[in-house]
Amino acid sequence: MSTEDEALAQAIAGLNLQKQQPADGRSRFLGKSLDFPTGRLYGGQLLGQAIMAGGRTVPEGRLPHSMHAYYLRTGLLDQDVQAEVETIRDGHSFSSRRVDLHQGERTILNALLSYQQVGQEGIRYADPMPTGLPDPEDLPGSRELMEPYADQSPFADYYAHQSPFDMRHVGGTVLLDDADEADKRDSEDDSRSRQAVWSRTQGGADLNPLMRRALLAMECDQIMMEPALRRAGLSMTTPGISFASIDHAMWWYQDLDPCDWHCFIQESPVADHGRSLCMAKVYNRQGDLAAYMVQEAMIRVPKN
Repeated sequence: MSTEDEALAQAIAGLNLQKQQPADGRSRFLGKSLDFPTGRLYGGQLLGQAIMAGGRTVPEGRLPHSMHAYYLRTGLLDQDVQAEVETIRDGHSFSSRRVDLHQGERTILNALLSYQQVGQEGIRYADPMPTGLPDPEDLPGSRELMEPYADQSPFADYYAHQSPFDMRHVGGTVLLDDADEADKRDSEDDSRSRQAVWSRTQGGADLNPLMRRALLAMECDQIMMEPALRRAGLSMTTPGISFASIDHAMWWYQDLDPCDWHCFIQESPVADHGRSLCMAKVYNRQGDLAAYMVQEAMIRVPKN
């Protein structure tokens, strides 16, 4: 198995939850924890596991269309994740689920998810994909870009060797940004926060529709804070920086294969009180707006 396929296989294994004995009227599942350079579980893994756990309990033919999640505590890399699913309601077209993720006695995430029967009709419109973007094939791959820095940064090493996603930034990534140059930026210039990122998995796999949506949620959390860092003139390597996801909301409108190229169009409209709001539209290669997501993050840097 190639390095690319192995990284994707590990991500899929983390989403393939093991069914446990139900308790207190709730369905229960167990998921593996995946390595991440911060030394703690990253939010995308938890989002994906919540989506998969809820999806294992709904009537056949229903896929997640919305999710609202709160990160409550730091997830530990050396412990598996227990998912408990409460059935809120099964209607004619929609199913509502509450999913709580635990490690031991600690609740680390709770989420409300809604699943909809596939194929329903209604009004249709969508914002178009921006024009003039370079093709992903014309941009350097994340492994190619990060390999020269792999021995200098745990993040660079992760994206060079372990990440299941190939993320190609239009205009450069804050992961490699020079802090001195970044500090010269004007945070009042809202164009600084806008970025476009092409992405797909490293390697390919035959994924069912539920897994596709869970994998997209896992993927997006790796770049959701970037518009805020970009606008604030910060990078992942800014000395003393600390950051964490607070909450995450996501909506799906089209099926999207994460193994094929898709584009995140991102921005951060506001930051205050140590919190930054980041948004992303996700388009498939054909230009269809497939998903929309919003995340609030805590980003702090020490005062000089």
